[in-house]
Amino acid sequence: MIITLSPSKGQDFDSPTPSTIYTLPEQLEDSQLLVNEAKKLDMEAVRELMDVSENISNLNVQRFQDWSMPFDTNNAKAALFAFKGDVYSGIQKDKYDDGDLTYAQEHLRILSGLYGALRPMDLIQPYRLEMKTKLPNPRGDNLYQFWGESITEKLNESLKDQEEKTLVNLASNEYYKSVKPKMIDGKILNISFKEVKEGKSRILAVYAKKARGMMTDFILRNRIERSEDIKDFGTAGYSFSKAESSDNQWVFTRPQPKPAGK
Repeated sequence: MIITLSPSKGQDFDSPTPSTIYTLPEQLEDSQLLVNEAKKLDMEAVRELMDVSENISNLNVQRFQDWSMPFDTNNAKAALFAFKGDVYSGIQKDKYDDGDLTYAQEHLRILSGLYGALRPMDLIQPYRLEMKTKLPNPRGDNLYQFWGESITEKLNESLKDQEEKTLVNLASNEYYKSVKPKMIDGKILNISFKEVKEGKSRILAVYAKKARGMMTDFILRNRIERSEDIKDFGTAGYSFSKAESSDNQWVFTRPQPKPAGK
């Protein structure tokens, strides 16, 4: 069983990584091709391409200019510890020992617009390049065309070694679109999280993002190998909703939390 997760815009390259384990991204040569194209862009071009402020545009122009190989622990950081934000706040990675990280390496894949299918301890350098970005490149007009079937092929390589050949999709729609579902050599299990208020359930992005991280944490820390055991997930009050679930779409619900201070 493997998990797919989205990366985050927020990144932390200042805090130390509490482990000496690291690997190199398997699709770095592809990343280099994208960086070569991105390095041609000036501040105004990046601002328009990414629809960001001038300050963020300048930051990312500099990031692309600074991006260089070879990667090592002096100029790059393990992806699981570099990403921060709502999803990654749900993963208690600072409590992981080397055994947890080794297990995560085998079962978690982070889908990145720049790096493709990342393992959690793959080194990355600072970047911002969302999967939906329409960056012209040698393979097409956008990143979906650039990555083509290669991300799916990497996921299939990982599925070959799994006890249960199931892909547990916890990535956002933007990133999951980089996967070719019909080509996956196994079952695909999509997970969603809903908040219940006045008898009605709905997805609220601010809660769903953190829940994706919490479920990832639940699977990794409990060494779950059978998808059926995911139904025991109960972090933060969530529980499996049989009524709202189907064979390939599982829904977890909880009472909608009250806003802080109320």
